[in-house]
Amino acid sequence: MAKQRVAVLLSGRGSNMQAIVEAAAAGHAPYEVALVVSDKPDAGGIAWADARGIPTFACAAKGRTKAEHEAAIDAALRDADIAFVALAGYMRILSADFVARWEGRILNIHPSLLPKYKGLDTHARAIDAGDKVAGCSVHVVTAELDAGDVLGRAVVPILAGDTPEMLASRVLKAEHRLYPRLLAEFVSR
Repeated sequence: MAKQRVAVLLSGRGSNMQAIVEAAAAGHAPYEVALVVSDKPDAGGIAWADARGIPTFACAAKGRTKAEHEAAIDAALRDADIAFVALAGYMRILSADFVARWEGRILNIHPSLLPKYKGLDTHARAIDAGDKVAGCSVHVVTAELDAGDVLGRAVVPILAGDTPEMLASRVLKAEHRLYPRLLAEFVSR
């Protein structure tokens, strides 16, 4: 059976994208990363993918309307014959129109135990609330921010004296284990 063609959208260094690529390279994943897309042409994840021969597409949002920016990304996804999209640190909120075009085919990794702490600053918010655990969630993307069906979570303890940065480091390790596995399940259904 042919592997599903996945695009990974990112805005930064791309550590979750790297985990997804490495899982695909190990030969067990039912997907291949066929395109890496960023809204930041200088994103570390774009350079990492490019150095490994993975096709990339960088499209700066500055100077374009949201609709123009998303149309360029949509065209790149379609030109690459992408079947599924994995958001991995993509820091732009997608429009309802874009999500509708890819409905049921976009996943996201979020650094909290959804439905808690949608949006940003999740680690600080969990620590400030006195939570005993934090973690990450993989969910189907919908037009509502961080509200789609959660496919799985990884729980990480919050330790005495944790800073948001310390907690983020442990959660990120959990993300790297969880996301490739759930992406594989998602594209296989």
